[in-house]
Amino acid sequence: MDNSAIYVRERGNLRRVSDIVLAQPKPVSSCRRTNPFVLRKEHFIFTYNAEGSLRYTTKSLFDTTLLFVADNIHHVDSLVGFPEQIGDRLFAAAEENRVFLNADVSPKALQLFGDAYGEMVLGSLCLRNRFPLLHERMEEIKTFHSLKSLDLFGCRLGDDHEIFQHLTSSSLSSNLIQLFIGGNGLSDVGLQRLTSPIRMLRKGLDRLQLLDISHNPISVRALRYLACLPKLQHLDASGTSLKLGSALKTTIWDLLGLIYSEIPLDNFDHSRCKTEGWAEQVVNQWETNSSQMPKQRKMDESKTSALHFFGRQKFVREVLNAAPLVCESEPERLHFFRPADKDHRPEKQNPSTIIHQETPSLHNIKKRQHRSEKCDGANRSPPTKRLSSSTLSAEDIDLMNSY
Repeated sequence: MDNSAIYVRERGNLRRVSDIVLAQPKPVSSCRRTNPFVLRKEHFIFTYNAEGSLRYTTKSLFDTTLLFVADNIHHVDSLVGFPEQIGDRLFAAAEENRVFLNADVSPKALQLFGDAYGEMVLGSLCLRNRFPLLHERMEEIKTFHSLKSLDLFGCRLGDDHEIFQHLTSSSLSSNLIQLFIGGNGLSDVGLQRLTSPIRMLRKGLDRLQLLDISHNPISVRALRYLACLPKLQHLDASGTSLKLGSALKTTIWDLLGLIYSEIPLDNFDHSRCKTEGWAEQVVNQWETNSSQMPKQRKMDESKTSALHFFGRQKFVREVLNAAPLVCESEPERLHFFRPADKDHRPEKQNPSTIIHQETPSLHNIKKRQHRSEKCDGANRSPPTKRLSSSTLSAEDIDLMNSY
């Protein structure tokens, strides 16, 4: 601990490390004894005997070493190959020392445990309506690559959030099975941006089986962006712009191979979504720590609110747009699932009825597009050859170039 030489034995070779600065030991309380040698309390266990006298026993070398490694976890290169029992106790020791509350050390430490122990660190994460926690701990949340279930309902993501790239990253998408992104003000544009890497690069969210997009202003047009999810089996579109009818059932069957469920699906019951893993208490620590806001931070927020006084209408409008959609009445439930029988087909209907129910909105869209083309025709070059529906649109190409 006095900056002496440190030697590391790795793969049978002994090497010297000179650039590591170990964590300083905790200050020892003053002692009235004249003996300069003061015992370090963290190396002993203090108990009382039957007579009520204080007694102490030394901790094992393993426990002492465990505390030392936990204090210097940010210097560890890898935990791959260490038994799960050792990793569990080391994680508990680091948690007890509040290592994961340090924003400078926490991301690297969680990445270290995640690479070695995967979903045991965190296999399911529920952040429903806990948007402050998501924004404050974004770097730490990105280190959870082994999540099978992620609940981001009501986290005010909007159409352009940095977590979109993390959701479609190869490290997370290979494990993620359930994704809840309802109540986030997500429109057709946001869903297009979220799925663009999947549709263009043909990778990402390969194992996704359950998707919740409820309480978002999503139209029928956005359903085509979900056709790139090969294993999608359950979809919740309640509280959106979709209206239940034969036309919607036919569209979802043709695009996604899903049928309407007459009864509510238990898969979308919030009670089933929980935070599970070694880091469960770490997430609770983050939320508790953020709720204990210092007075100075509150004063700064008050000053910021005062500065927004003259632009109050715009400020309120932005907050309302970011807030999750809340309906006074119970919204129409739209649960869809993939039937076990592959030969199942939704109920047929008269083609003329489909035209009358479905084409007005599409006709209006095309009509507006023709009007915009006429208005800008003088300033545009002659249109190129029309591309087929299977090729990428100009919006997709522009979106891809923005990454």
